[in-house]
Amino acid sequence: MLNQILNAAPLFLLIAARCFAMLLTLPLFSMQSVSRVAKIAFAGYLAYLILPSAYGSYDQLIGTYQVFTLEYILLLAGEVLIGVIIGFYISILFAAFSTAGQFFSFQMGLSAAEAYDALSQVENPLMGQYLNLIAMILFLQVDAFQHLFLGGVISSFQSFNAMSLVLAETQNTLLTFLLKGLSGLFFDAFMIALPMVGTFFIVAVTMGILSKAAPQMNLLSEGIPLTMLLGFLLLSLCLPYMCNLFLRLFDSAFYSLKTLFETVGGFS
Repeated sequence: MLNQILNAAPLFLLIAARCFAMLLTLPLFSMQSVSRVAKIAFAGYLAYLILPSAYGSYDQLIGTYQVFTLEYILLLAGEVLIGVIIGFYISILFAAFSTAGQFFSFQMGLSAAEAYDALSQVENPLMGQYLNLIAMILFLQVDAFQHLFLGGVISSFQSFNAMSLVLAETQNTLLTFLLKGLSGLFFDAFMIALPMVGTFFIVAVTMGILSKAAPQMNLLSEGIPLTMLLGFLLLSLCLPYMCNLFLRLFDSAFYSLKTLFETVGGFS
């Protein structure tokens, strides 16, 4: 194992750079509680597994530019950028779940209940953290990390390398891909939260009509606990359908990554 790594040290370093950058931006692995040493070791192990399948796309580049030169450093920076793009896209997927929880947290009366979310590493309402945790459990249950590392990462090395980033066609494709991911974030979040938001809108309209019809009713003190109880009831009823939607979003995200690799691979 060690001899194989030493014989292909420049290629191994390029692969490890992409894997390590992806681990630093992926959900769950990017947590500060995960040891940096463990991330480096895991990136090195991934690079060793991917090394046999990545010889064809890098031999010519390394042979042309040699190693430990300015050109090689630029190749290394390009590999880091590709890893960040892959990890950032998966982070966008999980941000949709947190955003969906933020949509109806305010209407449930839990908007002020914010705490530090270890998964997203930002201040997040409790409902956003809850949906994010459910999504992460489903992500682990369907072996999505295995598909990402063993399928997506290997496909990315076989499809394009750092030199592909300088092509105009590749830059346009990556920019369009990331913009679609950001716009799809809000659409997916709204679709997840739509049953809750729609129901709370009807409840707010009903409470407004009642407050006008009977001003003596103290709807402010009674409406908040009723709205919160209704929110938890709706969440328990909608959670199975939300889980199915989460799984469909995972499949759609992996299909989009596969399509990106195939498209960019055709340009390179």
